Amino acid sequence: MGRLSTHVLDTALGKPAAGVKIRLYRVSGDTHEKIAEVVTNSDGRTDAPLLAGDALQAGTYELLFFAGDYLRATGQASGDVLFLNEIPIRFGVPDAAQHYHVPLLISPFAYSTYRGS
Repeated sequence: MGRLSTHVLDTALGKPAAGVKIRLYRVSGDTHEKIAEVVTNSDGRTDAPLLAGDALQAGTYELLFFAGDYLRATGQASGDVLFLNEIPIRFGVPDAAQHYHVPLLISPFAYSTYRGS
């Protein structure tokens, strides 16, 4: 059974990023369909997979991480204009029977992602 999961790690503080709001969209051409909105728990993870089973379909998705709110809340950033604020990660799901884990590693001035397990 396929599933989609994520987590957020704060590389500047060296710990999971709790309280990060994340939106998940299904993307088709210029259309973004919002499918889920979650907040990371104390372990920087969501309490359940973002999608699982028949809900995960082959196609293009986008995770939007509200990093700026988190960075302000932890005192790592301030002001109206931040270097990193909303971080979109667009990715493809070619085989909906697999597990896709899309983590985000953040700091106030950098981020990275990869396909995890």
